[in-house]
Amino acid sequence: MSNILVIKHGSLGDIVQISGVLKDIKNAHANDTVYFLTTSLFKDLFKQCPYVDVVLVDKRLPRWNIFYLLELLFRIKKINFIKCYDLQNSNRTHFYKNFFNIKDWSSSRTILKDNETKGQFDQEGVIERFQVQLERSGVKTINTLRPDFSWACDQNFKVDGKYIYVSPFSSLKLIHKRWPFYKELIDLIKKNFPNLKTICAPGPKEIDQCKDLGLDVVLDNGKSTNLMQLSKVIKDSVYVISNDTGPAHIAAHLECKGLAIFGHHTSPKKVSIETEKFKAIQFEDLNNLKPETVFEKVKQDLEFLKN
Repeated sequence: MSNILVIKHGSLGDIVQISGVLKDIKNAHANDTVYFLTTSLFKDLFKQCPYVDVVLVDKRLPRWNIFYLLELLFRIKKINFIKCYDLQNSNRTHFYKNFFNIKDWSSSRTILKDNETKGQFDQEGVIERFQVQLERSGVKTINTLRPDFSWACDQNFKVDGKYIYVSPFSSLKLIHKRWPFYKELIDLIKKNFPNLKTICAPGPKEIDQCKDLGLDVVLDNGKSTNLMQLSKVIKDSVYVISNDTGPAHIAAHLECKGLAIFGHHTSPKKVSIETEKFKAIQFEDLNNLKPETVFEKVKQDLEFLKN
């Protein structure tokens, strides 16, 4: 039995997408111990993951903090890893490649062919890039292109009734991802589908904003839900409407029916978000995407509720 290291720090959407990747890695190393290096934000989540044996936390302190780096290096060296799958593929983890000195290191840099550049490689969809990375690293990719995030759902958490899950927010650093007409859309949904609730499980700073938009707020004993509870709420919805954020990726890889709204920042293809049930609509300037346009798409998708 050997020790295998997998690195993925975030973000939430990226974390969701590697469910199939992790399953394929674990299948390839069924008799080995798979360690997962991530941030504290995702520690509890991956303790529930059936494809991970041990979770390690990386504080990601600045690289000039030599005391932290040496402490991290000591932890890594002590475990004696024979292989690393770098799924973060960042400048930081490229630094780790040389710093950790794990001889067999799989990343989007190490698997490039002589006639390829990382810039060219990164133009492909994110999940498709993972497929190439694993296959060139000797791993069969049976599940990579079909991430299944259902392992992350808290089966004991439930919201009564039929509802549409709405995720109108984004990171404060990514305000440009936010479509500005959710209130108008929610009003149209309530008028045309009075038997459906429109809900959101917001973060602590988003609760009042949800109420202003007319959304029912889902909490856990007065506090924001954790990621496992959030995933279950999304999975049980009849439909999901979201910006290009983590909840959209959760919905896509829980086989939910829904719609993601994209601006100019990237494309649905590049982030590998569309599935048979979960689709995307893209507008160069989100200020020009009218609520009536989005509602018509939602209305068509919800026709099944009338049967």
